[in-house]
Amino acid sequence: MTDKKHSNSKKESLENSRVSEPEITYEASSTVDKWNPNKPFHGTQEEWWEHFREIEKGEFTPLESANQEFDEWKKEYLRSKLS
Repeated sequence: MTDKKHSNSKKESLENSRVSEPEITYEASSTVDKWNPNKPFHGTQEEWWEHFREIEKGEFTPLESANQEFDEWKKEYLRSKLS
């Protein structure tokens, strides 16, 4: 009988010592126009081509230039971490 009582008091003390999650209040916002990474994008072939054309209108960096910029960044980053 003492074992049962002891185990119950141990369980109660564990429940009392648990840290509760902070309460978070969320604002209601419109998600109609926001991209959701958990929802797949289904579009026609023409919509995809239009999307690719919009991307191609943006800034283009040649591979050699991008690799050179990355190497310079990597050297500077490692130098700052080692000092």
